[in-house]
Formats: sequence, C-alpha cells, structure tokens
Amino acid sequence: MAPAAIITADWLTRPLTQAVFEALERAGLEGRVVGGAVRNTLLGRRVTDIDIATPAVPEDVMAAARAAGLGVVPTGLKHGTVTVISDGVPHEVTTLRHDLETDGRHAVVAFSADWTEDAARRDFTINALYCDRRGEVFDPLGGYDDLRDRRVRFIGDADARIREDYLRILRFFRFSAEYALGSFDAAGLQAAGRLREGLRGLSSERVRAELLKMLVAPRASEAVHTMVAHGFLSPLLGLAVYPSLMQRAIQTEIDTRSSPNPMFRLGLLAVSVAENAHWLAKHLRLSGDERDDLLAVAAGRSGPGASDPPGARAQIYRRGERWHRLQMLSAAARAPADQARHILQLVEATAAWQVPAMPVSGRDLISLGFASGPEMGEAIRYMEASWIASDFTAEKAALIRLVADRVR
Repeated sequence: MAPAAIITADWLTRPLTQAVFEALERAGLEGRVVGGAVRNTLLGRRVTDIDIATPAVPEDVMAAARAAGLGVVPTGLKHGTVTVISDGVPHEVTTLRHDLETDGRHAVVAFSADWTEDAARRDFTINALYCDRRGEVFDPLGGYDDLRDRRVRFIGDADARIREDYLRILRFFRFSAEYALGSFDAAGLQAAGRLREGLRGLSSERVRAELLKMLVAPRASEAVHTMVAHGFLSPLLGLAVYPSLMQRAIQTEIDTRSSPNPMFRLGLLAVSVAENAHWLAKHLRLSGDERDDLLAVAAGRSGPGASDPPGARAQIYRRGERWHRLQMLSAAARAPADQARHILQLVEATAAWQVPAMPVSGRDLISLGFASGPEMGEAIRYMEASWIASDFTAEKAALIRLVADRVR
C-alpha cells in the first residue's frame, strides 16, 4: 500500500524512539506508530504518548528489546501489549489483533499479522492511521481523508463498533468536540441513540475520564448541546443540566484568557446546589479536591460577589484560586451586561495579586504569654479579621497591639 503522506516530527526522529524501531528491525520484526501520535502530528498538535503496533508476538518483542539493552515491562500480555523503555521514555508496543468476543466493556482478542484487520477493530477512522520509522503514513481505512476534512466517523458499521465497547458513545462526542468541523456525523449520532442503554453498564471511572476530556475540548459547548438535544446527558449524570450557562461561561473564559477547567465546566453544567456536588462526587468517583471545586460553584451561584478590589482581595484570601473561577460564573450568570462587565473588571484588577501570609503567628503570641488554646485562636482570628479589613496593609506590631491587653 502506498503511503498516504509523509510526516516529520521530533518525537519520531529522536534517537530514543528510533532505538525501539531498530531493536525490532534487528530481530527481523516490523513496527509502526499508530493512533494519536500520527493523528495529532498530521494536525500539528502536541504528541504525548507513542503507541507502536507490530505483527510480532509479545515474547518476540520482549526478546528484541532486551537484546538491544532496552527496558521491558509486560504490561498487558493477554492483549498483546509490552511497554518498552528507551532512555526512560515508555513506548507501548502491541501485537496486531482482532476481536474474538466482546461484551460491550471488554474484549477477548487473538493476535494477527494483518494490518487492515487490526485497523478494523479500532473505533474511528482517524485513529486507524499508522506510520513507519521514516514517517510514511499508511491509511488502510480512509482515515487520512476524514482527518483532512475534520470528520469523526466510526469504522465500518457504527452499531457494531459501539456494541464492542459502549464507551465509544462518549468517545464519539469527545472526539467530535476535539477534532470535527461542521455537524457531528449523522450515522454515528443515530447509532449512539439506538444503543444509549449500553452506557448504564460502564464504570464511573471510564465515564468520568471521557466526560472531563470532552468538557475542555474546543467544541465542548456544541457537544453538550448535542448530547442534551438527543437525551444523553441528564440520564448520564443523574441531574438536570444547564448548557446555556456553561456556554456563556466558556465565552467568559475566552474573554479573560483563562484556561479551561473541566470541574468548573461540569459544575456550571450540572451543579446548582451543594447536594448536586455531593451526588456527582459519588456518582463519578471524584476526588476530594474535585468535589470541593463543585461545591465552590454551588456557593458561587448563591453567594454575594465582591463590589470593589479590596473586597475581591478579601474573598481571594478566603477562597484561594477558586475565586476567579467563581467570578466568571457570576459574570456568565448575569444577564445585565454592565454587571457582568464590572465583575470581569474586578477579575482583571486582581489577576496578578499574590495572597500574602498573615504577619502574626501563634509562635508570636506564645512569646507574649498566650497559652495555646481557644483564647489564642480567638486572638488570631481577631487580628486576621483586622488585617483583612485593612486590605492586608496592617503591620505586625499594630496587629499585636490589638490583642496584647488580653494576656493574663
């Protein structure tokens, strides 16, 4: 098969990657990079992981790597995957394969020597692109044209691909939000709708990973609106959703040059009260910090905002880095443009402000004769409140004078 294109990339030509190819070739084995590294290079995007496909079985791959002095980790022998470590960088090397049996979540595979057969078991055509060590791109299923035209299309029969792994419904929306231009593929959307019940069997961890990636993709808002229009999102989250608020907040992020935050966007989408945050934390198995981000969004919807820079600095001190996110939520939720503009001006005015450290510590009070306990804690809180009220300008000596007469 003639190459579809030839790519050049630092990750491909660097010695540590070429060493993996050389190890395979010295043993008479063939390898080609597959999937995201090829796709993203063709789009001019960053490459993070390098996956290599080969007709060789795992035992031969491991023997070839060890003979070349490379590290080997047998990460998934049942599925044909070996991690080869070259100069400290992992490269997953996986044997070509085809599915013998699938249950919508897991697959039983058999090894293969057929590149097209291996490509046919993947999800989307744009993920079934391969390149050799010279950068020649091989395209067995038309993925190159789809990538050029920015189409996200299931390989072959969309229903069959989804039944192999129902997570592909969420991946369809995530990849469409990340890579597609124009309308989402109609055949894929219809198949996802027919098979939506399969989402119920997915683990919380898998749903969480795909959902959060989708929420920070370039077309996240369109993906969310499409999922809502076709009845996917509320059943998936178990909550009512507010896509318009999230869309307005995304525009606010763009206006303030803020990087997208998946938990902030999830909160905007589905959290109106604290109970929603706790539900999502349990439903999606979120971390404590992620739960707190959602709780902060709930508080931001009901809590008062700052009216001037000193008030903003006081809230930043209390709430930390979440404050700016909460103000963007407030701006997005405000219909009157002048109110939203005032909030964003406060965000800009305080963007570079560094939270200072409280100038008086418990050790300072002990040296004055305070004993550890409630009385000292009350004194510190009183000084801190005075320090905040001074817009963080009150000096240590002045703060200590406020409580010095309390020493017994």
